[in-house]
Amino acid sequence: MPPTRASVLTGREHIRTGTINVSNNFEIIRSEEVTVAELFKENGYATALFGKWHNGEHYPYNPNGQGFDEFVGFCAGHIGNYFDAVLEHNAGTIQTEGFITDVLTDKALEWIEDKKDDSFFCYIPYNAPHTPYQVPDSYYDKYKARGLDVRTATLYGMVENLDDNIGRLLKRLDDLELAENTIALFLTDNGPQTSDRYNAGMKGWKTRVDEGGVRVPLFVKWPGQIKPRTVIDGLAAHIDLMPTVADLCGITIPDTLQLDELSLKDSLLKGETAPDDRIIFAHRFFGGKLQLRSGAARSKRYRYVLTNQEETFFDLINDPGQKKDISKANPEQFESHRTAYRQWFEDVSKNWEIVSLIPCGYSEFPITHLHAVQSKPSGEIKFHGRGFHHDWIINWVDPKDDIKWNIDVVESGRYRVAIKYTCPEKDIGSKIRISVGGKSLTATVDKAYDPDLFPNRDRAPRSGEIEKPWATLEVGHLNLKKGVDTLTLSADHMPGSQVMEVREVILERIE
Repeated sequence: MPPTRASVLTGREHIRTGTINVSNNFEIIRSEEVTVAELFKENGYATALFGKWHNGEHYPYNPNGQGFDEFVGFCAGHIGNYFDAVLEHNAGTIQTEGFITDVLTDKALEWIEDKKDDSFFCYIPYNAPHTPYQVPDSYYDKYKARGLDVRTATLYGMVENLDDNIGRLLKRLDDLELAENTIALFLTDNGPQTSDRYNAGMKGWKTRVDEGGVRVPLFVKWPGQIKPRTVIDGLAAHIDLMPTVADLCGITIPDTLQLDELSLKDSLLKGETAPDDRIIFAHRFFGGKLQLRSGAARSKRYRYVLTNQEETFFDLINDPGQKKDISKANPEQFESHRTAYRQWFEDVSKNWEIVSLIPCGYSEFPITHLHAVQSKPSGEIKFHGRGFHHDWIINWVDPKDDIKWNIDVVESGRYRVAIKYTCPEKDIGSKIRISVGGKSLTATVDKAYDPDLFPNRDRAPRSGEIEKPWATLEVGHLNLKKGVDTLTLSADHMPGSQVMEVREVILERIE
């Protein structure tokens, strides 16, 4: 999830980075944060990302703006089709062939082979085994034959496919004779997505602050340096990864970065454990605002949990499944963890603010996509689903309603304006208006486009991420001035039952 990714990438508690949730600008890492990619790039490394970003869709919040030379994948939280997907490639897109985990691995292998004579940092955040429920037959059939339900068989198939692709990566490092000079790390970013999957008896799953929602594996391989099958006791967290890899590679982290870290170098190379008094924290954005609930404080033995339903305390050595609240029996330990969590939250949240503006006009990324989910619709206008990632605007049935985007024009100039839309034949003829900074353009929705949803290879129904094709309505050119402004999409005339459905507005700076 974006908060975990933000901490992995920056070595800082996610709230400090501006990232607290999964959508609606709450997922963005602020551009002034220094990522592990930026740190390694400044020290002469080639950098690349293959997979899911989910920490900001617009430059300078996207991968290329946050230190990655090469990016193949997708910036949003989901992609709707895992077969033959259209993926982002730096400032453009590419059509791929095959299952997405295989494709991302292929792209990573090509890049590693090209950079085999250089120092490189390669980050591969696979989206599997996230929904939708899609996986090749060869991986699905074997688990379905064991009597598993469709969802679980699909998910386990994705996991095995993931294992095979990680094996391909490690083998290629061996083949290129790079293994002994390459540190390979594997981890996940949260517990299982549903409660039905195996979770080692731990309480909670994805989005929960219990042990089962946040405890994940970390495997590190460095032949000749880290002894195989070494198990390290003590606490480690996502915030430790950036300082650890930098330390292992001999890169000095500037004091100005103010990390929340603990380097694991001595643990990995010498078997030393983390301090026994260390406490790590978890927090879940809840109720539409940043607030104390829900969260947790985890020491080596105990876990304090605070949600709207409970304030509890558990001994994870004797009760790893969190079945017995011991807060009353251990008042001093309970209070110390309770206080630590509150002090932590006050510290990390004191300067938090949302990134609310969409930057437009950077020469590095002249095209800006103002997605529907980043808008503020008025009146009866609503989202097709929950206003999440690939969603779009529907129910524009009153021409008095409008749709607004808050933008930050970083460079004055001439901008192309277009709209991605659909509209059935019976509703064509609406006259729409785009207004920015006292200037406006008008256009007529004179061509019908009412396609079916994209076909998919889902094995079980999905809860979201559905997609369909869109037509492009060219509106014209506007001269925009540098500065913060509001772009408004409105209707001057609506002859049918609706204006149109809207996926996004496109602003393209024209040199």
